[in-house]
Amino acid sequence: MGLGLLALRASRTSLLGRSSSAISRPGFESGNPNFNLVRWIISTPELQKPEAATASEPAAPPPPPPRTPVGGARVHIEKPEDAIEVFVDGYPVKVPKGMTVLQACELAGVDIPRFCYHNRLSIAGNCRMCLVEVEKSPKPVASCAMPALPGMKIKTDTPIAKKAREGVMEFLLMNHPLDCPICDQGGECDLQDQSMAFGSDRGRFTEMKRSVVDKNLGPLVKTVMTRCIQCTRCVRFATEVAGVEDLGMLGRGSGEEIGTYVEKLMSSELSGNVIDICPVGALTSKPFAFKARNWELKGTESIDVTDAVGSNIRIDSRGPEVMRITPRLNEDINEEWISDKTRFCYDGLKRQRLNDPMIRGPDGRFKSVSWRDALAVVAEAAHQVTPEEIVGIAGKLSDAESMMVLKDLLNKMGSNNVWCEGNGMNPQADLRSGYLMNSSISGLEKADVFLLVGTQPRVEAPMVNARICKTIRATKAKVGYIGPPAEFNYDHQHLGSGPQTLQEIAEGRHPFCSALLSAKNPAIIVGAGLFERKDKDAIFSTIESIAKQAKAVRSDWNGLNVLLLNAAQAAALDLGLVPESENALETAKFVYLMGADDVDLEKLPSDAFVVYQGHHGDKGVYRSNVILPSSAFSEKEGTYENTEGCTQQTLPAVPTVGDARDDWKILRALSEVSGLRLNYTTLGGVRTRISTVAPNLVHMDEREPASFSATLAKPETQQKMSKEDFGVAVENFYMTDAITRASKIMAQCSASLLKK
Repeated sequence: MGLGLLALRASRTSLLGRSSSAISRPGFESGNPNFNLVRWIISTPELQKPEAATASEPAAPPPPPPRTPVGGARVHIEKPEDAIEVFVDGYPVKVPKGMTVLQACELAGVDIPRFCYHNRLSIAGNCRMCLVEVEKSPKPVASCAMPALPGMKIKTDTPIAKKAREGVMEFLLMNHPLDCPICDQGGECDLQDQSMAFGSDRGRFTEMKRSVVDKNLGPLVKTVMTRCIQCTRCVRFATEVAGVEDLGMLGRGSGEEIGTYVEKLMSSELSGNVIDICPVGALTSKPFAFKARNWELKGTESIDVTDAVGSNIRIDSRGPEVMRITPRLNEDINEEWISDKTRFCYDGLKRQRLNDPMIRGPDGRFKSVSWRDALAVVAEAAHQVTPEEIVGIAGKLSDAESMMVLKDLLNKMGSNNVWCEGNGMNPQADLRSGYLMNSSISGLEKADVFLLVGTQPRVEAPMVNARICKTIRATKAKVGYIGPPAEFNYDHQHLGSGPQTLQEIAEGRHPFCSALLSAKNPAIIVGAGLFERKDKDAIFSTIESIAKQAKAVRSDWNGLNVLLLNAAQAAALDLGLVPESENALETAKFVYLMGADDVDLEKLPSDAFVVYQGHHGDKGVYRSNVILPSSAFSEKEGTYENTEGCTQQTLPAVPTVGDARDDWKILRALSEVSGLRLNYTTLGGVRTRISTVAPNLVHMDEREPASFSATLAKPETQQKMSKEDFGVAVENFYMTDAITRASKIMAQCSASLLKK
């Protein structure tokens, strides 16, 4: 007899036995031989009346509540027909065509674990941590590499997906060393977090773990390659963002490791970003090694001032000391990267600092004095000279508030000879379009041809250079460069070294003219190093004629850009810090240096009285008679305008050093002692004063584009271009200002760079 028939008879007997014991009716005793022939009939009114069945059915479940996308992610769908609908754990979500399953899950509010995937890098799909279950798929799929299809039903929380992730995690931990207590990544490690969330509570691997020799990538990045899980994020970052092919994957199987093809350092100005994108402790910060745990640090959102880009940063501090600097997300400026100079210059904030006011004695030595005595000496010296002999110079790192107060104070003294270093002695400050990046930093991605004139973005503004590199990789845009020979991390044509090449392009005699004229959105980027040239008016006039011929300035596109060098330049020109006389320094008897260290004081008369107000004992100190200590950008609230005209703000992360004060407070106190009292006493009052001169400087985190183009309504210049070649604006990328020159880490980088 078949097994199926046996099972059927057994089940029927047991069923009837249970029924007879449960219900007792007259005439139907359990011993009745005809009992097995009884068939129970139950009346179902719903079958006779369908309307009753409809009424008794439970109501349809309410639609699921709207979910918040992971990390506040947003997507803009230009055309409705380009949208497709997918279902993530039963929740419908509309996504544009071409989006991956992982991105669709993020929009649906589901965070998918991942190691190799990064939204700014190409897709590798080699860690397999992002496995999800898709209906009608025979096995789990890697969500980072699978495109979303119409009607796709994605399940992220099923037993199959959980088991798959647990298996992947077990493999990843197989060779991973258990050294979390001594790992600098501890507390902010993706492997730790995902092992807790998706891993097993034990491992089954009993063999010997493999180990890998550490690599020397330079003075900034510490390597412990045994911890590496081969996600290849660092390899893709170096190739795609930094533009250097220094890192690669070597070997196969368990012998696979990441390193340099030949024994060399990582030669990129963005190398520190591999520390942020590494999901484990394989790549960590060498200067920060064993200094602090991340939960001990206080984070303060601020702005970088080492160049004119104004990268968004977070200053992590412990007590009175800055421990590290990390990037903040800003899609329009620095995305989520920062340069090595921005990241590692922080140790310069505690070296060579000025603590107390000092006066130079008759023997040439400085002695510490009180603020009252120092300000009295400065006020007395200022009253002993004529207004024409008073000069004020703002430094590279000056904020808008201090420059406004400096200008007001000198104006009260009767002098208008005040300027910012780097802007030259006769800057064109009438039209903002003449000194701003008019296309904006993010707008450079729309350009299809670049003409770089006297600028090397790789060392002057690495984040602008990263945008250009990104554009070239995406659109194969052409780049022409006029200037001294320089290293670029993308393909370019070196058109010439001086103004002669500009003249040829303006007259249509150069081969690069065809690329400019055929371009849809040509971008011309002029270096601010040209501000120091005597023939700058003629050069800018020639560049404007090239822009006119190439139609680089239109109502929908302004491709004529100036790339500034310093954080203070744009705000200084907006506030009108322009000297009256080009030879003001040669006849000056009272010079006020507000953090200005790179001014050539050789032409200054020997009997001139020099006041140095700054936070570091740098070059300007050696010629000064009085030193007034001020606070650095990490210790004060200050306004800065970047090269594209976006106003941003620094916030105090640590207390000031010694007896230092904010720049504007020192100047305000000096006005009181001098008997030239200014009309404001608070930071809010200074900003109210700024709003009457340059209203754009009080609208925080907003980019104010130039109202008029530099090519409009400008008189013809009679100046002629000289034949002198363009110079190098930045000699040493790692040492450009007082903070970076005081940094020991930057000195090590500079030594490695020069040795290379």
